[in-house]
Order: sequence, then C-alpha cells, then structure tokens
Amino acid sequence: MSVAERRRRARTGAGSRSAPAPLLVPAVVAVLFLVVPLSGLLIRAPWGDAWTILRGSQAAEALKLSLWTSSLATVIALVVGVPLAWLLARASFPGLRVVRALVTLPLVLPPVVGGVALLLAFGRNGFLGRYLDQWFGITIPFSSTAVVMAETFVAMPFLVVTVEGALRAADRGYEEAAATLGAGRMTVFRRVTLPMIAPSLAAGAVLCWARALGEFGATITFAGSFPGRTQTMPIAVYYALETDPDAAILLSLVLLLVSVAILVTLRDRWLRGGTNA
Repeated sequence: MSVAERRRRARTGAGSRSAPAPLLVPAVVAVLFLVVPLSGLLIRAPWGDAWTILRGSQAAEALKLSLWTSSLATVIALVVGVPLAWLLARASFPGLRVVRALVTLPLVLPPVVGGVALLLAFGRNGFLGRYLDQWFGITIPFSSTAVVMAETFVAMPFLVVTVEGALRAADRGYEEAAATLGAGRMTVFRRVTLPMIAPSLAAGAVLCWARALGEFGATITFAGSFPGRTQTMPIAVYYALETDPDAAILLSLVLLLVSVAILVTLRDRWLRGGTNA
C-alpha cells in the first residue's frame, strides 16, 4: 500500500470516527441547555388564539419599528465602524490599546449601564444634550433617534471586532501590489481591501443587526417605551409578560423566528465565509 493511500485512508477514518464520550456528553448538555428553553416557547404558545392575540398586542407595529431601527443602526455602524476597524488594525498611534478597549467595552458592559451613559451624555441635562436642546431645540431621549443610538452603541462593537480581525488576517501583498501600480490609498481600500474582507464585513453586519434587533436594556433606559415610537419588540415582550403572558410568548416567538430565519439563511454564506477571510 502506498504512502498516499495510507494517508487517504487515515483521513477518511479520522473523519468517520464518532466523537469521544468526554467531548460528546458536555456537547449534548450544551445543546440541550440552549434548546430546552426555546422549546418551552413552542410548547406553551397558545396556537389556537395566536392571530387574535397578535392583532391586539401591537406586535406588527413593534416588529416594524424593531426592523427599521436595527437596520438603520447597522448602516450607521458600517459607515463609522469600518473606518474605525481599519484604524485599529492598520494604524499605530499613542493610546491605541485604550481605544481598542473602549470599542470593545459595550460587549461586556451591562446594556442598562450603556443606556444610563447615553442619557447622561445626550439627555436634556446631559453634558452634550443640554446644548443640543438650548441651541438647536433637539431633544434626543425617548424618541426613535434614541432607539437607533442605543442599538448602535451596543451592536457596533460586533462589527468592528469582526472587521478588525479580518483586516489583520488579510494578505497585504495585494494592497501593496495595487499601490505599486499607482492606485491611491482610497482606491486600494475600495477596490482591493473591501473585496478581500467582504465575507467578514457581511458577517459583522449580520451580527450587528441581530444584536440591535434584540437590544433591550440600553433602549428602554434611553428611549423608554412608547408604542409606535420607541417600543421595540423586546420591550413589548417585557411589558406583555406582566399583563398578558400569552401575548409575551407569541411576541417572543415572532422575534425568535425572524432572528433564526435571518441567521440560518446567511450563516453558511456569510459567517462561514468570514472565518476564511
């Protein structure tokens, strides 16, 4: 038997072996831990009265608000987050580590603390909000603008971290070759860098959108809960849980189905591609 044949059989055998019990058991426990609570939604859902309950719970209004605010937050994150990711990955300046830590801080910061911080900065008595109110008559808190700002604050780090990692891993030889051929820095960025990191950029955008869609703490603290204006789906679920548990279950299912549909559709195409960038 040739060496190549032995290697082929070894690879085939390695791929067909079952997982060892020390790995399989905790893996199954982890799956059950994630699946069992979600199964509870499906089991307890009042399917017979679903349409009637949803029509009377302002679910469509809350879902529409959640979709457009999370989409707008993602667009804003793309516009300002991609340049920031490039700066963190490619530039060198004093305080770089501090900036990187500040960018990732919302990932570990309790969302309600982020909401309080936004309120202290942009509220009517905030150190910036008071001037916006006095000079321009702009009041941000408890408005749809506040919803978008809160979602952007908590979701943008997912995009920045993903894109920064892709920029660090990208082969800079292509960019150097384009620059050698006379391309300007912005041309290199648009025509070479962005196409190279496109899968990771898309993955970061999807993660950012999904996080913004499910944002609750910062939103309710900074924007409040006004149906049709600031009451997103997570907030609607929270208030429905106190007064109408059946409506809360159905609203949770709607949010779950929307999130799962988006992530399942895009995961293989974008998230897996992002890991190869």
